[in-house]
Amino acid sequence: MIALATWLGQFAPSALMAINKKTRELKAAGVDVISLSIGAPDFETPENAKRGATDAIGRGDTRYTNVDGTAELKAAIQEKFRRENGLDYALDQISVGTGAKQVVFNALMATLNAGDEVIVPAPYYASYPDIARIAGAVPRVVTCPAESGFKLTPAALEGALTGRSRWLVLNSPGNPSGAVYDQGELAALAQVLRRHPTVAVLSDDIYEHFLYDGAKFATMAQVAPDMADRTLTVNGVSKTYGMTGWRIGYAGGPSALIRAMARIQYQCTTSPCSVSQAAAVSALLGSQDQVTERMARFEKRRDLVVGLLNAVDGLDCLSPRGSFYAYPACAGLMGKRAPDGGTIDNDADLASYILEAERVSVLPGAAYGLSPHLRISFANDEDALTEGCARIARACSALE
Repeated sequence: MIALATWLGQFAPSALMAINKKTRELKAAGVDVISLSIGAPDFETPENAKRGATDAIGRGDTRYTNVDGTAELKAAIQEKFRRENGLDYALDQISVGTGAKQVVFNALMATLNAGDEVIVPAPYYASYPDIARIAGAVPRVVTCPAESGFKLTPAALEGALTGRSRWLVLNSPGNPSGAVYDQGELAALAQVLRRHPTVAVLSDDIYEHFLYDGAKFATMAQVAPDMADRTLTVNGVSKTYGMTGWRIGYAGGPSALIRAMARIQYQCTTSPCSVSQAAAVSALLGSQDQVTERMARFEKRRDLVVGLLNAVDGLDCLSPRGSFYAYPACAGLMGKRAPDGGTIDNDADLASYILEAERVSVLPGAAYGLSPHLRISFANDEDALTEGCARIARACSALE
């Protein structure tokens, strides 16, 4: 028997994994499950991106590329940063990875030592703390409740920083909360960070274009250009262009960090897929009209889902200003009893109960560091969203 590494013991199987596994099993058995847990937009990859891929295959561009991205894709990313964010990165300040998660992984692995700390506002994308742990660091989770709009305040940041702090991870618009930091809020955080020059900022902007209620996107490198030498701006094509399976993420940051990230990537995957890189070039440089059109549809879905959830006794849902997730609080349902006699002690119990009782897949807030909540994706068509929320309401009303 092959012995597993002892450090794997710190990554216990999560409720999120259990829900996803059960959902797959039910679907494989032919059960009608409505999935409101998927973290992927439901629209197709743009036609110009598909053509970029097929053209690359036709040209024979199917071999290894530079480890951290082709010159053509780096130039397209450079143009994207200039066009949309007012950021001017040289080509040697840009990294391309096999998805934005790999870019985050590379950055933390290249910079963290045992005992270093990573500030992670909660609720958070579930991988951030675990990547920090894999790198030997300590995730320092800072709770950001609904009362603060699920956002990190300057006072909370100041209170979390220590002499071992090395990174602050910011995700705006946020997964799972939909929180959006405006320019003023980022500027206030930057003011704190200026007093702590050894702390870098990892800005995960993957949901950049999913904005509602007239919200304007801002990112730390744009708001605080004097901190460019310690800011990594992470993004990708997966969400904006419906290209989750193409696995292309990218980042702009200090050239020394970018070189170090390439060294990590070389030992992990070497280069990203050549055909996917060609598709990403076409997506980034082509017409962006469809992006605006799609976001309008998502805002309509957001309004539908939030309204339906807030009509359910026991759920309380803030209206997210970004991303495509609702994050309703479910404290009003804790301690209740299901028809089969089981007790709903936490949000993982509630998510499991909803899946078993009404065949709707949602995710527990425990996986994202803030309970009791549910993460509900509205990256689905309106009929499925309406039916899914009706089933959730029916499940909740059956609790006593």
